[in-house]
Amino acid sequence: MNKISGIAASAGIAVARAFILEHPDYTITKTAVQDAEAEVAKLNDALAKSKAELQVIKERTLAELGEKKAEIFESHLLILDDPELINPVADKIREESVNADYALNEVAGQFIEMFENMKSAYLQERAADMRDVTKRVLNHLLGIHYVSPAEISEEVIVIALDLTPSDTAQLNRKFVKGFTTNIGGRTSHSAIMARSLEIPAVVGTKDILSRVKSGDLIIVDGLNGDVLINPSEAEVAEYTKMQEAYDLQIAEWKKLRDEPTVSADGKHVELAANIGTPNDVNGVIENGGEGVGLYRTEFLYMGRDKLPSEEIQYNAYRTVIENMKGKPVVVRTLDIGGDKELPYLDLPKEMNPFLGFRAIRLCLDRQDIFRTQLRALLRASAHGDLRIMFPMIATLGEFRAARDLLLEEKEKLRGEGHEVSDSIQLGIMVEIPSTAVLADQFAKEVDFFSIGTNDLIQYTMAADRMNERVSYLYQPYNPAILRLIKIVIDAAHAEGKWTGMCGEMAGDSTAIPLLLGLGLDEFSMSATSILPARSQISKLSAADMKELAAKALQMGTAEEVAALVHSINA
Repeated sequence: MNKISGIAASAGIAVARAFILEHPDYTITKTAVQDAEAEVAKLNDALAKSKAELQVIKERTLAELGEKKAEIFESHLLILDDPELINPVADKIREESVNADYALNEVAGQFIEMFENMKSAYLQERAADMRDVTKRVLNHLLGIHYVSPAEISEEVIVIALDLTPSDTAQLNRKFVKGFTTNIGGRTSHSAIMARSLEIPAVVGTKDILSRVKSGDLIIVDGLNGDVLINPSEAEVAEYTKMQEAYDLQIAEWKKLRDEPTVSADGKHVELAANIGTPNDVNGVIENGGEGVGLYRTEFLYMGRDKLPSEEIQYNAYRTVIENMKGKPVVVRTLDIGGDKELPYLDLPKEMNPFLGFRAIRLCLDRQDIFRTQLRALLRASAHGDLRIMFPMIATLGEFRAARDLLLEEKEKLRGEGHEVSDSIQLGIMVEIPSTAVLADQFAKEVDFFSIGTNDLIQYTMAADRMNERVSYLYQPYNPAILRLIKIVIDAAHAEGKWTGMCGEMAGDSTAIPLLLGLGLDEFSMSATSILPARSQISKLSAADMKELAAKALQMGTAEEVAALVHSINA
């Protein structure tokens, strides 16, 4: 038995066979062929194998997920039978004596470009279908064995170097019981998505990919951050008991689902959830969320070949707002950059992307992108309690520029006859130390603050949160961080405004007593963290936690602060 330690990224324990996820290399070289007919036969064989695969996937999807979900694979089958695609590929092989993979890629590329340039949203989306089908056929032509995360059809533990946001968006919870990666930290996007999907995950193991073979039996212990490779029957039994005990604890927490979040001495705070897609709202409701404290809109832009239209965005925002039935929904405008890329924007590579051209900086420069999102949000505001916040704000000038663009689009929409709410709260993410220090000035102009601790900590400590070698400096309990948080909360309260927190610190059981004592108004976290946090807060006295926080602010190290918090439970 092999045991590897990593970072516990998402709670729970899973036992299943390993599924190795590696992205294939689709680099294609033009090659002259002697026997063109043999190359055409190779193409036809690849097409036949692709059709057989798709038929199986379509039938399984129909049985498990219904007709609507199966329609996409029916459209893929139609593409493979389309003579307008297939005949030109065969002609190109014969006329130019070139390899089949090159001919297919060239012809399909022309179709993809044509679809992308059409005005119809429906036809634009066919470009993505064409890409998927082309890759499937290329797998057979190039001898690549690749199963996408969406096609997993048995219970597995996914093993990967890392998981991209588009990978995690494709994971089917019915079959993917957990995952573990070589790289990443608790605040990496694969970890955040794992918590949204409510599947156990251990990240940052460094070498899991080289130590596991496909089919190995794996235990992922997302409670303690361990991964076991080919465990004994006794170890499987032991971990199964641990999962059963955890399930009982979850059942106890579920009893608090419809209860308000109130401390032992009667102070009410709001527990909200962080989400990435409209589908995540079900998890918010099931876990008793009192609102959405962070809707990460960048996932609307990822896994696509082009920017989402105003209509696509409007429908997504409206769905979330309506499904929350009057509860507040805080939407963060596009936050691309750092570890989140959009290949189709073709942005220049940067030496230090976390400190570079990202988030509000990109949006103020690319106003065409920003205005489209603002219009969609403003239109959606008519359907509930929408609050909008701008990310990565470093100066008052940036906030004012973003606000002015929003007000311009608001007037334009009203002029076009659209209904727009008059009560949209407008706030900012506080994730840059300069903004925290100047919070008293920002508080005069914004409606609320939301502290993004994932970035605030890395910027304050000058330590990349994605780098395992400096992970020891990711210190949420460091007194320097606590002092910045206090500055922000006090500045908001002085102006009668509220402060939330949407970084992972908000759901951290060691941080919660400190944040309650510092006067935080809203805690926004992964949906699965809400009920444990509600249970914890119900046992704490806010007045006592205020004294605890005051002591913590005078300490010198994160370790001293953690020891202080743990002493109240000793």
